[in-house]
Amino acid sequence: MTSTLPDVHEPLPLDEVNLADLDNFTDGVTPWRMFHTLRHQDPVHWQPEEVPNSGFWSVTRHADIARVDRDAETFTSTKFVNLEEVDEDQIKKRASILELDGVRHRAMRSLLQRQFGASVINQYADFLRGLTAKTLDAALTKGSFDFVREVSADFPINVLARLLDVPPEDNQQLIDWGNRIIGHTDPDYADVLLESEESERYRDLPFRSPASLEVFEYGRELARQRRGGDGTDLISRLVNQTPRDGVPLSAQDFDNYFLLLVVAGNETTRHSITHAMLALINNPDQLDRLRKDPSLIPTAVEEFLRWASPVYHFRRTATRDVELGGKRVKEGDKVVMWYASGNRDEQVFGNPYDFDVARENNDHLTFGKGSPHLCLGNLLARTEMRIMFEELIPRIADIRVTGEVPRVRSNFVNGIKKLPVEVTLA
Repeated sequence: MTSTLPDVHEPLPLDEVNLADLDNFTDGVTPWRMFHTLRHQDPVHWQPEEVPNSGFWSVTRHADIARVDRDAETFTSTKFVNLEEVDEDQIKKRASILELDGVRHRAMRSLLQRQFGASVINQYADFLRGLTAKTLDAALTKGSFDFVREVSADFPINVLARLLDVPPEDNQQLIDWGNRIIGHTDPDYADVLLESEESERYRDLPFRSPASLEVFEYGRELARQRRGGDGTDLISRLVNQTPRDGVPLSAQDFDNYFLLLVVAGNETTRHSITHAMLALINNPDQLDRLRKDPSLIPTAVEEFLRWASPVYHFRRTATRDVELGGKRVKEGDKVVMWYASGNRDEQVFGNPYDFDVARENNDHLTFGKGSPHLCLGNLLARTEMRIMFEELIPRIADIRVTGEVPRVRSNFVNGIKKLPVEVTLA
């Protein structure tokens, strides 16, 4: 089996590790070298940042990440889950369900939890399979195409459109909003780069992105149309239900919840599918293995998710002084869980840089680990990916990359912008 990261074991001096430098995240190799160095030399590592930020603790081993993720009392989400440091006024305006803990978090989560449970997701199986076939029919007949645009972005956004009950002709707009918001550190995507002075004008918006205003306007109109109705889509449930703590959603709560659905419902599954396809292309023995034994695909999906690690990190904030990995973390310090690093931890995964579609006991961290913030859409993502590769693999005799594979300039989302491929049909 060959690794797609041949340079990952090349030693990177600890003093060259900088997880705050976004340019280190654009070549597909350097992040893994940095994580490798930290796991072996300084698994709870203080990372300085440029002002106005104040630095953070990088947690890179699987066990330490799981500990932080589980303990919301010691490591809170309420001070924000990205690296940007925000004041109390910004928190009040920008907080989504991601930035809540405790009773209110559980109440907000419960509004849509059933919609992402097995009983509902299983009802979507036929729809997902038909949608997958439609996506693949359109792409594969072209022979040469951008896999991101034609397959891995097209499929999840159609699923999201169905869950939101919005017309397919809005799909490209939804994709564009996700790119502009999550890609707020990438010049190809951002309206205003996060690190620019101009971003201060948008400090009260999610990700400091002016695209958030467009998403809010779109969501508010949908809410207006569906308030008081009997719809079962996600928007109808948000506007016509009261959380179980008895506190209704404010207009701001709805705005931020809706924006999170638009972004999370597209970006992460799309990048996971892309990384999985690239890994199969780079490891043709593994693609052949799935072709010969499709029953391995559900197991392979877990390896796809481990390998992709579509979200590099989430941040917490220490609520008290605490010892972690032999370091003294102080109250108020940012503590960053590098899920991507934990997914390559040699103490948990044998040969972690091998892409192995039959890997057993795949205890990856991609959706969180024992966390109250476990990804709400994890079953949907798994189901989408399983059906996608069940349908795709039998259709292709050969697939190869035909050009550059650029990465998103981000240390938050592990994204691939383009994957140009040429396909020979089976």
